[in-house]
Amino acid sequence: MSAAPQDLFYTAEHEWLRVEGNEVVVGITDYAQDSLTDIVYVELPEDGMEVGEMDEFASVESVKSVSAIFSPLAGTVCAVNEELDDTPELINEDPYGEGWIVRITMQDASVLDGMMDASAYLEQIGE
Repeated sequence: MSAAPQDLFYTAEHEWLRVEGNEVVVGITDYAQDSLTDIVYVELPEDGMEVGEMDEFASVESVKSVSAIFSPLAGTVCAVNEELDDTPELINEDPYGEGWIVRITMQDASVLDGMMDASAYLEQIGE
């Protein structure tokens, strides 16, 4: 069974968001990393990059495939997890902690109203 912490928001594209003031930390869910299997490379966006809601801003490459990561909201990338350059497997090992991908300064927090909570996300993935 996949983990889905109760204090996070989730998207249908298998990203998670943790709200910290006017910023959100974004990563991929336990279900997504498990589906991808061993992650070998992460293409990160540039710090300061402007992203629109549902813009592709990063990608994750595993031994199985390459998957696009979409921005769950509009804003500005204010930090990237540079640890993933040398240790992309952090996403497999700790998807909700050290495996985070970016921090985004939100333009409009009301978009969070359309995100799933943990129960809804687990229902979506059939768990």
